[in-house]
Amino acid sequence: MKSAVVLLPGLNRDRDMIAALTRIGGTAPLTVWQTDVEIPAVDLIVIPGGFSFGDYLRCGAIAARSPVMRAVADKARAGVPVLGVCNGFQILCETGLLPGALMRNTSLNFVCREVKLSVVNANTRFTTAYTEGQVIRCPVAHHDGNYFADHDTLERLDGNGQVVFRYAEGTNPNGAVRDIAGIVNEAGNVLGLMPHPENLIEPEHGGTDGRGIFESALGLAGRGLAA
Repeated sequence: MKSAVVLLPGLNRDRDMIAALTRIGGTAPLTVWQTDVEIPAVDLIVIPGGFSFGDYLRCGAIAARSPVMRAVADKARAGVPVLGVCNGFQILCETGLLPGALMRNTSLNFVCREVKLSVVNANTRFTTAYTEGQVIRCPVAHHDGNYFADHDTLERLDGNGQVVFRYAEGTNPNGAVRDIAGIVNEAGNVLGLMPHPENLIEPEHGGTDGRGIFESALGLAGRGLAA
């Protein structure tokens, strides 16, 4: 399975993401830059976390207007799975590939700690390695992870099964409405997620709970591959 990682000025989790995809998929992902207007044929596109363009204006706002994001949007509309983590989630919302917005944490502080996530929908391209209701551990590191959408959008997300992850057991780190930690688009091929699963994929990280997202997205779930 071929994957690609989008590189933008200010992102700082690209190496972690590349390492995770290489470790799990067995092949190093392609890298595409903010000025690229085309993305080669791949099976998964990932936008990693960080502070693209210094988070000026709004988190992800400038990145969303980069040429490469038009190419990502074209691939997403063609059905290619797209995963945006942390700043990548913010960029996907700013691009319009996902509804809602990520606002400042209610504490007004940067939060860096481990949280728990409940798998709300295990029947997506990104969650087949999990079971519905399963609670997993995952680290977070963000200042603007407070997910918000209007009432009608929230009702639609819940009704369509588009809420994929919620913060569980009182670990919501940012005040996100309805404890929302990750959502997919209506087609189910674009996932935005605030926590960082790439930082919990091997025993050296202290656990492997985040690994299932990548195994699912790469079509490896259930194959019994070695860690």
